[in-house]
Amino acid sequence: MTQQTQDGWRLFRGDRVAREVEFPEAPPWRQFGDGPGGRPRHRPYLIGRTEADVVSAALHLRRPLLVTGHPGTGKSSLAHAIAHELSLGPVLQWPVNSRSVLKDALYGYDAIGRLRETHLRQERGDPEPDIGTYVRLGPLGTALVPRDRPRLLLVDELDKGDVDLPNDLLTVFEEGEFEIPELSRLPETQSEVPVLTHGSGGERVTVTRGVVRCREFPVVVITSNGERDFPPAFMRRCVRLDLPDPDEARLRDIVAAHLGEDALSDVDDLLHAFLNRRAPGELATDQLLNAVFLRKGGVDLDAEGLLDAVLHRLGGMV
Repeated sequence: MTQQTQDGWRLFRGDRVAREVEFPEAPPWRQFGDGPGGRPRHRPYLIGRTEADVVSAALHLRRPLLVTGHPGTGKSSLAHAIAHELSLGPVLQWPVNSRSVLKDALYGYDAIGRLRETHLRQERGDPEPDIGTYVRLGPLGTALVPRDRPRLLLVDELDKGDVDLPNDLLTVFEEGEFEIPELSRLPETQSEVPVLTHGSGGERVTVTRGVVRCREFPVVVITSNGERDFPPAFMRRCVRLDLPDPDEARLRDIVAAHLGEDALSDVDDLLHAFLNRRAPGELATDQLLNAVFLRKGGVDLDAEGLLDAVLHRLGGMV
């Protein structure tokens, strides 16, 4: 570093003095954008043979993989690891919340934008805009576009959604298709309509007679923190994987995978503090990684309150 504060690792000192500080390299799991050579960044993911076999079973059966476990056990990261290892392209993500409805995941239609543009064109004497310009497939809709190789859809934290959402999803998963009424009502001369897919710089795909029907069922990973139960019919059609909290040996392997073997040389006290503080669902593995990363960068984790700040309990009060 060419210029850093006199206190070593302290970038911010709270003394109201403005400085130009060169930021250190971010932790590997907090680096964004493409990696070296323009390739997507891949973060290491460790999984046991038994858990990997459950994933393979879901792939063979073409069934959704329902991944449960405490926060921080790597449920969402598993989806990215599967997509990377199987070369399925970028993960299509649908983060579910209490306001999420199935239609949002399937497609969106900007009726107001189309009406406004139609009026403007009529005033100029121009032809009406193509309706496909105002239709964009959502993450689930994009996953169901017919392809020779499937895409991976991550339905994140389904248990935060409405109670009816799992059964709504079940219908689409069983049929492997859905209808866009705004397109299916068009005359026969407009039976094929190009629409945009989900994601930045989404590609255009042709929808025929308003129906999107998959050729290969997508790889679907659904995560849940276990905040509520799902209907039996939904559970019966999923392959379930419960990710356990990693033990001490697995935690050491995770630290080495993310930060290198040399990070293990000065990690015993942090690891023991993590294990002593951890109760089911109270600490996440990335909190340990944060602590080790700071220690490796010269941060004084013995400073009052700093270790508590890094290893704070997820349940609220310490």
